[in-house]
Amino acid sequence: MHTPRHRPSHARPWPALAAATALALALSACGGTADGGGSSADGGPGTPGGTYTVALTEPNHLTPGQTTDSYAIQVIQGLFDTPVTLDPKDGHVLPLAAASVESTDQKVWTVKLRPDGVFHNGEKVTAQSFADAWNAAAYGPNGWESNYYFAQIQGYADLNPDEGRQPGADKLSGLEVVDDTTLKVTLSSPFSQFPMMLAFTAFAPLPKAAFTDPKAFDAHPIGNGPFQMDGDWVHDQKIALKKSPSYAGGRKPMADGVTFKIFTSKDTAFTELQAGNVDIMTTVPAARAPEAKRAFGDRYSVRPSGTMDYLGLPLWDPRFKDPDLRRALSMAIDRPGVTQAIYNGVFKPADSIVAPMIPGHRDGACGEACAYDPARAKALFDEAGGFSGPLELYFSNSDPTYEQWMTAVANQLKQNLGIQDVTFKKMASADLGPVLNKRQGTGPYRQNWVIDYPSMQNYLDGLYNPDNRMGWSNPQFDALVARGNAAEDGKDGLAAYQQAEDLALREMPLIPLWNWQDQSAWSDKVGHVLIDPYVTGLHLDQVTVRH
Repeated sequence: MHTPRHRPSHARPWPALAAATALALALSACGGTADGGGSSADGGPGTPGGTYTVALTEPNHLTPGQTTDSYAIQVIQGLFDTPVTLDPKDGHVLPLAAASVESTDQKVWTVKLRPDGVFHNGEKVTAQSFADAWNAAAYGPNGWESNYYFAQIQGYADLNPDEGRQPGADKLSGLEVVDDTTLKVTLSSPFSQFPMMLAFTAFAPLPKAAFTDPKAFDAHPIGNGPFQMDGDWVHDQKIALKKSPSYAGGRKPMADGVTFKIFTSKDTAFTELQAGNVDIMTTVPAARAPEAKRAFGDRYSVRPSGTMDYLGLPLWDPRFKDPDLRRALSMAIDRPGVTQAIYNGVFKPADSIVAPMIPGHRDGACGEACAYDPARAKALFDEAGGFSGPLELYFSNSDPTYEQWMTAVANQLKQNLGIQDVTFKKMASADLGPVLNKRQGTGPYRQNWVIDYPSMQNYLDGLYNPDNRMGWSNPQFDALVARGNAAEDGKDGLAAYQQAEDLALREMPLIPLWNWQDQSAWSDKVGHVLIDPYVTGLHLDQVTVRH
């Protein structure tokens, strides 16, 4: 389940790769010194050594392939190096565990690994370490959250047969371990975005210990990244990391360690930040924006974001089958009013499925379906036959604003459409994800999406894939996304993605609500706080500590 991550304000488009052009990534240090955050209060960046703390919501897992939760990803990216990462300035691909990623046809890719990679237990990182991790995530019966990220690889269908059938294999036929440092990946069709996808934490390698005792590994993962676990994960309290002495990659940490303090409420976390009991908070509640700006000054930042909120609809419930009724629900929601009243105008009303910072975004793509029009909404609602029975709204308890905006939406649906019996289903984020993933919800739900890489494809495939939470399917949509994936020319790819978006907006199984603007704040104890919008989020290795 995706939850918020952050982006800098200076992201620019990532060009689609030409089919006949190899992508060669030179081996170099990554992470850089881009100023996505700030420095310590006295203007100095801090010095090497020391430890710091970060506020966090309880993750659901710490094994890379088992989670798509960004609270988990924030920790995992410090513990593991994926093949590549994305530059925090503009999102282009940089090498990490890989020395190069090359293809001449966008279908067959060769991943050459750095020869010096080791796990924190001394085990060598090899091509087999990656193949084992990817196969485990792709194997349907394992039930790992990141499963669909491997759908582009040849043989995925054999590992994920239709319901009631047994898998025909337990390993992806498209993965070939050529030697210790070479992994050959054959996709089912050309896919220009594949190198960017390799930055996602699900593509990290796993050591043998991950498979001998998976439960123990999830509590104390053994990675190949700049930090290693400092004791077991203490659920609902903390996750402590320390600098790894064996790390030879390009993200050598400035600090000796970092402790994630786990909070159930972002308001409580913000109070602890103000009191000096937490050093960094990457997701300051929007309602606390004026207070944060006054209290932290140049140690508070607001940046445009790729994060979006939606209202997902359970289409297996016949009450939601009519697209006109779904559009009526959308037009009955006052997006400008909600974002102003609850988010102090920091968040922006959505006019598209994708965020404005994404290449291919079009202002007003959603048209009148995302415009507040109570009269038209009621007319459409009545024409579609109305709505009977209770309306249950699902959301997590990790941020008080979720209940605030759900309350506002509930009141608007009551007032504008006459739906009177509206109740809430509020639960912990780690509990809500499985309910929605298994399509066990009985009503609309808060759906959040955080970009994994700057591409329309990430939203379209991630939100509307065949296993989507809405239970929506459309062969024409799937064909358009596939056409975009295989396009040799960037413009042709974007055109196909935009046509797919238009179709999804016409059918409206998922109602776009608003685009986040990311807010973070930090104490005067730390410097060089770099936060980006992609998989990395807070660059744990870059943070310096005053001491």
